[in-house]
Order: sequence, then C-alpha cells, then structure tokens
Amino acid sequence: MIPAGPVRQTAVGVVASFDFTRDRELWRWAPPDISLYVSRTDAVSLADSFELVSRLNDPTMLTRPTREVTRVPIGARVAFYCCTAGSFVGGLERERALRAAMIDAGAPRAVTTSGAVLDALGVLGARRIAVVHPYVDPIADKLVDFLTEAGIDVLSSRGLGLESRVVGAVDYATTAGLITDGDHPDADAIFVSCTLLPTYDLIAPLERRLGKPIITANQAGVWAAFRAIGVKAEGAGQELLRY
Repeated sequence: MIPAGPVRQTAVGVVASFDFTRDRELWRWAPPDISLYVSRTDAVSLADSFELVSRLNDPTMLTRPTREVTRVPIGARVAFYCCTAGSFVGGLERERALRAAMIDAGAPRAVTTSGAVLDALGVLGARRIAVVHPYVDPIADKLVDFLTEAGIDVLSSRGLGLESRVVGAVDYATTAGLITDGDHPDADAIFVSCTLLPTYDLIAPLERRLGKPIITANQAGVWAAFRAIGVKAEGAGQELLRY
C-alpha cells in the first residue's frame, strides 16, 4: 500500500543572526505541519559584543535573508527575526523599524524576538519581572532600558558576563542555575534573554519549581510567529503556550 504522502506544510521563515546555533531547538516547538526555513544575516565582527549586536540592529541587515525565506518557492507566511539583543539594543523605535524592513522585503507578517517577548509578557499579565541573560554589561543595560521603555518593571537582572562569541557553548546546567539564582520573589515571571541559550527542556520543570512563568527568547519568538498565522506551538507544560 502506498502511503498517503507527507503532511502538507506551512512555511515559517526564520531570519537568524549569522552566529545562531539553536536551529534544532526552534524545531521542537513546531507541530508536524509547520516547516521552518532559516536564512542568516551577513556576518559581522565578533571582536566587540556591543558593536556586534548594534550592527545586527540595522534594518538593512534583514532585507536579503527575509527575501530568501518569503519569496517563491518557499513563500513563508511570517518572518521571525531570531536575535534578542539585535532587536532590543536600539529601543522600541528600532524594533518597529526591523519589523517594517521585513514587511518591505516581502514578509506577509513580521515578528522580532524582543517584540515577541513584550507580547508574551502582555498575555501573561507580567508587569514585574526578573531578567537573566548571558550578556556583558553594556548589552544588559540596553535590555533593561528596552523593557523599561515598554512599561515593564525589571526587579532584578542577573547575567553571565559573556562575550557573544562564547555564549553558544553554554549548557543546560549553567542556564538552569542562572534562572534559579536570578529569580526575584516579587517577580510575576522570569525572562531568559538570548536566542543562543538552550532552554526548551528547562522551562516546564523550572516553572513548577519556582511557581511562576518562564519566558525564553526562542520560545517567545516561535510562539509569536506561529500565533501570527493561527498555529499553536508545542511544548508540554510550558505556561506561555496555553495562550
């Protein structure tokens, strides 16, 4: 008997920073009828982390990779800029400009990681949060500025102080310790920033242990991109995915 054939796929475009290494993690949130098509930005120097994320905050960096995933034959129904610092370092106005650049490049809908985090905090009703991240101080300061500009009260901010070129080597144990140690007793939720940190398997168990929602960069970005086209992300026990 001949099988019926593969499930018809809906394309989601991921515009990733050139140094992104968590492609497989993004796929774990995808249901069987969703395919992720990843295109990366042009490379920039890794020598200075703040300069790196500032370059990735340039809307013109997104034009080519957005076109690659949204034009025929791929035809992604939404484009998601998968880079947290690259979408928050210029503040709310630049985040809007990044989305506009993806729309101008052909994306039917556009999402950024940082914009997705704000949407996630909104649906959870989380206005007072603890933030954890791997960044050096100048980038961490911009993250707090971005969240504060959006009306979020950042009760605490804890980081690893790592340069961007080594963040991809962080393991689950380090990430779990960062989240646990970075919680604040008065926080409505914990935000784990940076798409290079591994988080998928940590979210649900740490939510149960700490008794509050945990929003991670990759989780929020995929959730928002799927939500934009009426698709539910997969992730057992993850609080955000109830919405």
